[in-house]
Amino acid sequence: MTILVLCWSPNRVQARPEEDVQDPNAACAPCHREIYERYRITPMANASGPAASGFIPADFIHAASGVRYRVSEEAGYVWLSYERENASADEMLNGRRELLYFIGSGKRGRTYLFEQSGYWFESPINWYAKKQIWDMAPNFLSAREMPLTVPVDPGCLHCHASNVARSLPEARNLYAGEPFAHGGITCTACHGDGDAHLASKGKARMLDIDALQPVRRDSVCLNCHLEGQAAVVRNGKRMEDFAPGDDLFDYALFFKYAGESGSGGRATSQWEALLRSQCKKQSGDRLTCTTCHDPHSPPTPEEKVTFYREKCLQCHNTAGFAERHHPENADCTACHMARPPSNDIAHEQVTDHWIKRRVSNQRLPQATGGELEAIGGMLADDRDLGLAYAQMAARGNEAAGQKAITLLQRAEHTESGARHDHELHAQLGFLDQMSGQSTAAAEEYQMALEADPNSSLAAGDLALLRAGQHQYPEASALWKAVFDHDPTQLGAGMNLAIVECALGERSAALATLDRLLEFSPDNEKAKAFVRGIHSGSQKCSHR
Repeated sequence: MTILVLCWSPNRVQARPEEDVQDPNAACAPCHREIYERYRITPMANASGPAASGFIPADFIHAASGVRYRVSEEAGYVWLSYERENASADEMLNGRRELLYFIGSGKRGRTYLFEQSGYWFESPINWYAKKQIWDMAPNFLSAREMPLTVPVDPGCLHCHASNVARSLPEARNLYAGEPFAHGGITCTACHGDGDAHLASKGKARMLDIDALQPVRRDSVCLNCHLEGQAAVVRNGKRMEDFAPGDDLFDYALFFKYAGESGSGGRATSQWEALLRSQCKKQSGDRLTCTTCHDPHSPPTPEEKVTFYREKCLQCHNTAGFAERHHPENADCTACHMARPPSNDIAHEQVTDHWIKRRVSNQRLPQATGGELEAIGGMLADDRDLGLAYAQMAARGNEAAGQKAITLLQRAEHTESGARHDHELHAQLGFLDQMSGQSTAAAEEYQMALEADPNSSLAAGDLALLRAGQHQYPEASALWKAVFDHDPTQLGAGMNLAIVECALGERSAALATLDRLLEFSPDNEKAKAFVRGIHSGSQKCSHR
């Protein structure tokens, strides 16, 4: 077995194979050798790691942007190169980033991570295994500019790596060192801390997942395999603090429209579809993820039909059923579990866990309106339901915005801890601003910043209000704080440069634009602004 360790230095992270470093799962192997050997080759165990150990070469041109992307390996280092060939001087683009980690086992797909000034980003391109193609990352298939500031999401890391570091408060993708200690999902990620078990040579028992209350048992899987249309983290909680044995719904609630069809075609929302199935309704808490899935050793393609048929026959076991129920086709899932295209990940399919009598592989329709409900029948207070509606409003649902305002205003006046709830105030401020209530919005944003001075939503939008009131120095200070802390906030950076130029601060405006282009070198608005300042067509003077 090749052991890989991630070594941190101030400038780079490198993968150094064959060093004397212990596999984090190796301590479990002496007593659980068979499980260890089976698990180490699973997608979960190989969900992330050093880029060199997960290298997949790439060379393709993205038609919409005209950018040619390459992923190559040089002397053990992996590089993303980008270039817009035969472009005009204004559209020229050429550069590269060192890729440090891979994310994704490669069974469904893979992307890579790179670091810049302590900030961690996802590659703008992904490998899609089902179709064996490279394409843009989800949400950027039609991008006209190269998206090089896709921030690494802590939730994504939590579900693909182990011992994930806590990001710094200034930005969700800013880390003091390595973003995670171990690639892949280790034993302790599901079974809990094993220090006491090891120190006592097995006398102190590990967490018995099957003995947990059903909601805590299911939470072990659902903390990575439940999505919903909206996810709301409870006030004072952080998802990265979830540990095996906890109740996931003490940390977050997940919402969907009540009229939605199954999972709505979301790639990681099998659970809400399963809740609608007769299998789950008839079995109740006896049916869980591991009833049908073995996380230690998923079946091979050759074993799948027999493996899952045997799972079905554990319940569908009346005399003679197996012999008379479509003996010509042993694949239960082919008839009862559709595989429509995913609605949120390109080039991917979703196995629909609704388990219906008749299925279709047509794309599942997405519900876009109606009443939201918490998945699993969980009770939602005004704050959490209001924040869920606010997420729908941000996607263009005006009716959801009105519901959100009513719920959040009520929560603001009735729920304990509301004064220090930056998320509540920031979202209520945004909704007030969208409704034309600028004074109320400014008050909410100020309360949000009192609770969390690093709230980029509150600071950035309060700056917009101040600029609209011609209070440019205050707007400039707010946007500067946002952009200094988080270079992914490109809108704040662009607005800052515009205000600095308008205040006659030419050098400051150029410095802001230089930083913006350092992180986002294909940003056409920033490039045009720089050209205008240098040519003199854009005057930086205080009027």
